[in-house]
Amino acid sequence: MRNPVRVSVIALDPVLEAGTLSALDGFAEVRPVVGGQRPDVTVVVVDRVAEPVLDLLRRTRAAEHRPEVVLVATELGPVEALHAIATGARGLLRRRETSGPRLAHAVLAAAGGDCAVPPDLLDGLLEQRAEGADPGVADSWGAAGLSERERAVLRLVADGHETSAIADELCYSVRTVTTVLHNVTQRFRLKNRAHAVAYVLRAGLL
Repeated sequence: MRNPVRVSVIALDPVLEAGTLSALDGFAEVRPVVGGQRPDVTVVVVDRVAEPVLDLLRRTRAAEHRPEVVLVATELGPVEALHAIATGARGLLRRRETSGPRLAHAVLAAAGGDCAVPPDLLDGLLEQRAEGADPGVADSWGAAGLSERERAVLRLVADGHETSAIADELCYSVRTVTTVLHNVTQRFRLKNRAHAVAYVLRAGLL
């Protein structure tokens, strides 16, 4: 059994910070930091993803122990999501959708090297093209494309699901899901699942 994931919370409102920690109470896999412990994951709770928040994400990720970051925001659209991921956020959640289990799931996914992003937000980003995108990235993305099966698997990866859970959700075999992820990472020359999700979010957009 692995050690619990150590979590810290950053919020401007002390009551909100305490409430976020309270939401994680009862999950044996997650434990708030105490004393001088260094967190594995830091949850940042904000209203809007403005430049000061992006600076905070950069500073948090640049700390010596380099914790993963899960961002919980009241307002979170495609542009804000892209900027947050580009500055190091591993997980994204909207405050209105953030329950204790969902937050714990995002924290554990981040600690395990996966991205957790609202599926509807990822779905929208998969379809978008921003003006002024990097031509090399945009062209390779458009030429290769994604099948509906690949999109479905990546949406669930982005939401933090493990391979077996994705297989159950989509009624595929574990081997099929593994093959789909392997094909995507090979086609776009990516390192792993987290890199695949991050690439999907950035391709043609940044």
